[in-house]
Amino acid sequence: MSDWVDVAELADLSRRRKKLVTVGETPIALFYADGEVYAFADACVHKGRPLSRGTVLHGRVICPGHQWAFDLRTGQADDREECQPGYPVRIEAGRVQVRADALTPAPLAPAPLVQE
Repeated sequence: MSDWVDVAELADLSRRRKKLVTVGETPIALFYADGEVYAFADACVHKGRPLSRGTVLHGRVICPGHQWAFDLRTGQADDREECQPGYPVRIEAGRVQVRADALTPAPLAPAPLVQE
């Protein structure tokens, strides 16, 4: 699969700030912060806990398992070498789209909100 996949409504994500979606059999955690959308592999690199159940706070997502904090812009864990893998994300006509086949060491870039 090399196409963008529609996974969520932006309005819903902006209200909830986080959402778990599945593309094929791939769980992806979506986060909304400061007017931008980010997509990460849902399994935390530390212990595999679901990052989608974490807390979004001050530009970071905090894993519910052991409270590791990952920068939403880079995927970098605070004070650690590990980096949470991410996916390219974009907004089209009020819908969040990801490229689940393009897993990267960290999110390529957040998807800014573009009002049309």
